Amino acid sequence: MPMVGFGVFKVTDKEECQQSVLSAIRSGYRLIDTAAVYGNEDAVGVAVREAIATGLCTREELFITSKLWVQDMANYDLAKAGIESSLKKSGLDYFDLYLLHQAMGDYFSAWRALEDAYEAGKLKAIGVSNFYAHVLANFCETVRITPMVNQVELHPYFAQPASLETMKHYNVQPEAWAPLGGGRHKPYENEMLQRIADAHQKTIAQVVLRWNVQRGVTVIPKSTRQERIEENFAIWDFSLTDNEMAQINTLDLGYVGEAVKHFNPEFVRGCLGVKIHD
Repeated sequence: MPMVGFGVFKVTDKEECQQSVLSAIRSGYRLIDTAAVYGNEDAVGVAVREAIATGLCTREELFITSKLWVQDMANYDLAKAGIESSLKKSGLDYFDLYLLHQAMGDYFSAWRALEDAYEAGKLKAIGVSNFYAHVLANFCETVRITPMVNQVELHPYFAQPASLETMKHYNVQPEAWAPLGGGRHKPYENEMLQRIADAHQKTIAQVVLRWNVQRGVTVIPKSTRQERIEENFAIWDFSLTDNEMAQINTLDLGYVGEAVKHFNPEFVRGCLGVKIHD
């Protein structure tokens, strides 16, 4: 599993999504992250087939992730149908990774559908998303196949060190959505981050992404701008010192404010009300 991926959350225009994914693959990305609720699994699939057809890469070199939406997590049969729908929309024979998008609905029954699809070879790896430490621990202690990945919000302002320890305990790979702060913080105005970036002749975005990668976290930045796509991938020619890592760690705000929106009942009800099909 690559340590840097390309996300397509909120890229709803099909052509823009397709071209962004192609640009990412040309720039060296091999992990592409989509989801049923994003409404662009089809565009990602088109881009993947074009990349393969034009010789940019082989299918085996790519790592394509999608996620089952909560509407299809009410029971086993709905989850099974949701997996098949994702595969059909993408036009792919398999996903390299498939996740439960939220810890909502009957996610234990939905997980059994993922386990069966994994054993059938339709999903090469299975995991979860937005499972906080206490939920993940209970889940791992209960299910037959332990999730291989947990995709959660991870950035300097919400570092979740305790959650990382829980994932390590269960051998679950952490993966970060919103690795640059999700637009709710201002890392680009932080003087300490700028000093570290200047010391390495890098940008603040590259420093923040590198910080997570050095913690063993896979990151999924997103952009539709070519220069940002390339910038976010160019983090392999420098390393942060232990002191720099420690300085960045001081930005962590912990579980405060809107950082943990998944603990908000209104957010949960909102997710459960989002329908992606009849």
